Amino acid sequence: MEMTSAVWSFALVVGVLTLTPGLDSALILRTAALGERRRAWGVVLGIQTGTLVWGTLSSAGVSALLTVSRVAYETLRWAGVCYLLWMGVQLLRARHAEPEGEDRGTGGGLGEGWRRGALTNLLNPKVGVFYVAVLPQFIPRTAPHLATGVLLTSVHVAEGLLWSAVLVAFARTLRSWLRRPSARRLMDRVTGTAVIGFGVKLAVSD
Repeated sequence: MEMTSAVWSFALVVGVLTLTPGLDSALILRTAALGERRRAWGVVLGIQTGTLVWGTLSSAGVSALLTVSRVAYETLRWAGVCYLLWMGVQLLRARHAEPEGEDRGTGGGLGEGWRRGALTNLLNPKVGVFYVAVLPQFIPRTAPHLATGVLLTSVHVAEGLLWSAVLVAFARTLRSWLRRPSARRLMDRVTGTAVIGFGVKLAVSD
């Protein structure tokens, strides 16, 4: 497979994956819709950091341990389950007594968002398994494995950033509605329920 063909083919595959609604999209939309733009971009950057780490580990052969070590996979899976359930409960218990301005009271919003996005991605073993199963198929035999793997992962990251920009822009249209505390509580409950659902799904999957 030629390099150009490999890049375009991989871009198509991960493009479909990026556009598929999931936990990442839910977190970005919820954070941006509540007016926390800095924190929303922190979530975006954290998610893409996790993607880059998984792609690099896969290219180096490290994440293949998840497919051969049951203990490694189960440990990471249950860590992810606990984190998602905890985050979902926190969202369900969130209180909004008054409307908030743009990033009101979130001086460290970018860092906090990055932590949440990175942990959500890195504690999901299915992302690692995806890269172990899919990424090697797009690396030409004569190409340097690590460098090419990182290049392809960067394509995924770039697509993720572009789609996230669309989500953040769309979420801003909801802000007038979300100025009402009741609407903000509804947003948190919907997102919290979705996050818990992803956690339960990860718990029962094999």
